Amino acid sequence: MTKLSVNINKVATLRNARGGNNPDVLCVALDCERFGAQGITVHPRPDERHIRRSDVYALKPALHTEFNIEGYPSADFCQLVLDVMPAQVTLVPDLPSQITSNTGWDAVSHKSFLTDVVAPFKEAGIRTSIFVAAEPRMVEAAAAAGALFAFAQVAPGVFSARSVGNQRFWPMKMNLLERIATAMVDFAGSTKEVSNVRFPPLEYLWVA
Repeated sequence: MTKLSVNINKVATLRNARGGNNPDVLCVALDCERFGAQGITVHPRPDERHIRRSDVYALKPALHTEFNIEGYPSADFCQLVLDVMPAQVTLVPDLPSQITSNTGWDAVSHKSFLTDVVAPFKEAGIRTSIFVAAEPRMVEAAAAAGALFAFAQVAPGVFSARSVGNQRFWPMKMNLLERIATAMVDFAGSTKEVSNVRFPPLEYLWVA
């Protein structure tokens, strides 16, 4: 069954731009739960341009649904996750200066690094998800590194309205999706399903 986790980063961006605490990130998160969301997602970046570390600590004891913290696994980030103990941590390969998460890990090249990062989260009982490049072998490498979930990050524009209208390339794109989905189903096993597939544009495939 697909579950909705609401990313409240932009709420924090608006708050920070205005100064003060309006809108209140915690109140918005609780409203999302009240309106039916099954989880809350935050991405605390080093410059705290939207979600702040203090927000993360304030949200955890107040939430009644799954809490997902995503970010680049720096030492500070990993310690924050282990301090807060969310239901899930999502690892992204973002540089500190990156505006948004628009690339996936080369999980093959970084398999050793990701394995070392995932290990303490697994030991602590925190579910781990990894943003990966949109290739079946990346999904397989994420599984080998110990991740339970994987997001396939498709390059922006590949499934844009313009490219979807180009029928000549559509079979190639569908073949890519089929190969990624197959890898994810193999990764997940019989108890999981591939979800969040949207046409057009397709942004992520993920196991939920």
